[in-house]
Amino acid sequence: MAGARRTSRPNHYALAQQVLSIALERGLKSGDHLAEKTFAEACGVSRTPIRSAFKILEENDILRWRQEEGYFLNIGSASQAAKALQRMEVAEDSLAHRILSDRAERRIGDVQSVSALVRRYAVSRNAVLNALKVLSKDGIVTQLPGRAWAFQPMVDSLNAIDESFDFRLMAEPQAVLAPGFNIDSNRAGLLRNQMENLLGSDEDRITAAVFQRIDFEFHSLIAEGSGNRFLRGTLLAHHRLRNATHKGGVIPRFRLRQAMIEHLEILDSLERNQLDLAADQMTVHLRRSRIRRPEAANRGIPPLLKGVRT
Repeated sequence: MAGARRTSRPNHYALAQQVLSIALERGLKSGDHLAEKTFAEACGVSRTPIRSAFKILEENDILRWRQEEGYFLNIGSASQAAKALQRMEVAEDSLAHRILSDRAERRIGDVQSVSALVRRYAVSRNAVLNALKVLSKDGIVTQLPGRAWAFQPMVDSLNAIDESFDFRLMAEPQAVLAPGFNIDSNRAGLLRNQMENLLGSDEDRITAAVFQRIDFEFHSLIAEGSGNRFLRGTLLAHHRLRNATHKGGVIPRFRLRQAMIEHLEILDSLERNQLDLAADQMTVHLRRSRIRRPEAANRGIPPLLKGVRT
């Protein structure tokens, strides 16, 4: 099983986690069939990467495959699915994730050569180059002239999180107000359904991992709708970086629900073409998230409000 993980592309792992999250949100039970078309539409991808994601889930004993019938859920309860998702999230033993983990823990410096990474991880040059290409797609590293690669600033410290919120407070409302804003209605509808289903479900189905995925999709959707290409590109890169370097933490359930309600209110305003209102709501949403993150404990915020990064 471990060997299979090392040969799988990390983006397929992220998609596998997304598939399991959606199955959990929809209340699927052991023995239920997972249709390729349904999950391809829900994840916004073609059937080919969905097959790869299903294969990863099969390798992790989360799905089982039947000849000429397809894939079926192999876990019996929502709690088992949540634990399986957590296991997948911590089983980050691909080279890209090992590099990212070492960078987040400051075990490697800001600038690295391919040869240095080959020696450190005892892998081939091609393996290192492939891992760096994966990280570069998420804005984690940038190739310098020659053979060196530079890591971008990460959202993994008090100052970095402060600067991230400063940037987002300036950029995200303006992304909505830029001339030509146009939200993808199909994606917005799918996202709305996921959030409404979660809000109407049992409390234990709203996990931090599920919320992080939805939060990333929501803010990326807003960025992609901006009519300003520079705002759009910069925000998307920042959201990918923020998502890739997110370390989790304890997030109060009430804040998960509140943040999703705020997301839905912003979507309501956008669908009514009330862009000024949506921009104001985005500002309020980011400010509320900022004061309730874990680092706010040192700023006099009550303990019940600790642990949020949205």
